[in-house]
Amino acid sequence: MSFLGYRRQNGSVGIRNYIGIISTVGCANDVTWWISQQVRGGAPFLHGQGCAQTQPDLDQVTRTLISLGWNPNLAGVLLVSLGCESVLVDKIAEGIAGSGKPVEKVVIQKIGGATAAVAQGSRIVQAMALEASKVKREEFLDSELVLGVKCGASDTTSGLVSNPATGATCDLLIDSGGTCIFGETTEFMGAEHILVRRAATPEVAQKIMDIVARMEKRATAMGFDMRGGQPTTGNIAGGLTTIEEKSLGAIVKGGTKTIKAVYEYGERPQGKGLFIVDTPGREPEFLTDLAAAGAQVIIFTTGLGAPQGFSFVPVIKVTGNPNTYQSLLEHLDVFVEMGDEAGAGVAQAGQTLYQEVLAVASGKKTKAEIIDYGNFPNIFTIGPVI
Repeated sequence: MSFLGYRRQNGSVGIRNYIGIISTVGCANDVTWWISQQVRGGAPFLHGQGCAQTQPDLDQVTRTLISLGWNPNLAGVLLVSLGCESVLVDKIAEGIAGSGKPVEKVVIQKIGGATAAVAQGSRIVQAMALEASKVKREEFLDSELVLGVKCGASDTTSGLVSNPATGATCDLLIDSGGTCIFGETTEFMGAEHILVRRAATPEVAQKIMDIVARMEKRATAMGFDMRGGQPTTGNIAGGLTTIEEKSLGAIVKGGTKTIKAVYEYGERPQGKGLFIVDTPGREPEFLTDLAAAGAQVIIFTTGLGAPQGFSFVPVIKVTGNPNTYQSLLEHLDVFVEMGDEAGAGVAQAGQTLYQEVLAVASGKKTKAEIIDYGNFPNIFTIGPVI
């Protein structure tokens, strides 16, 4: 199968053709947003990090911003810096430039304030967008696709319907030579032993156990034991009583294939196949990491109805709950059902979702794109603000 995308200088393929307008620090968010509102074709990335943090978090923010700049849905990048933040705008620019795409920067303190920064940034993005508009869609095999998968606002239908359907879609893509990325480490708890069985090597198996233990340790350090309980009010309302029950439904969205490797937050997986990224489950931080990992498109399953999108990666919203689909039509793209025969139903639902992925990859707009929902993500950090 194939889709219509945009070839980038480094050989990767995008399915959107945006200019990324990326804040290096939370203090620059307003200018970033104002620039994005001035020029069509610009996609903002806003976050609350980049300064007054410990070095491990600053390293993670830097790594994530560089990886976001590499996402193939971006034809070019404008970095918006305040000028005194702890992350280094020149280092981030240099890292993104390694992708071969044009990178420019606006430093608010150096240019003379917000008004001048917006004016200059708008001119830069306008010129980049004009150049990007010359790139035409070409036909590519589906092996060029990198699919991210996520579940949120889950209920009992998530683990029974939409997550298995998404897992079947991942299997189809990997069988075609493509790549699937999943994570949400908090939602491995109680089911990590099942994932370990699919690890490509003993080292990958140990890494799965390590990231679960590390995530759990962060919770217990705050005096909170996640095992045997359910931390999310909405999930309880949806019929999920424990984190273990939630995890058993959550992990199936990654399909059945061998897990090739486990990556840290903000890293870009290398090669083809199925990969894990170590992330929390919350949408603003997790969607950012899928974009940083190189996903051109994301499937996001929901039982109760989660509306989030992402500014430069289309997010396909999927539910198996008919009541949610009817009440939240403006947010949900696909309703899946299993039919009478479970095995055949999963396969058919997977095919349905796969065709939707190919359509979106070729230019079809998702509901989140149409209403412009998803402009306020974040970057995951673990240390204190100092």
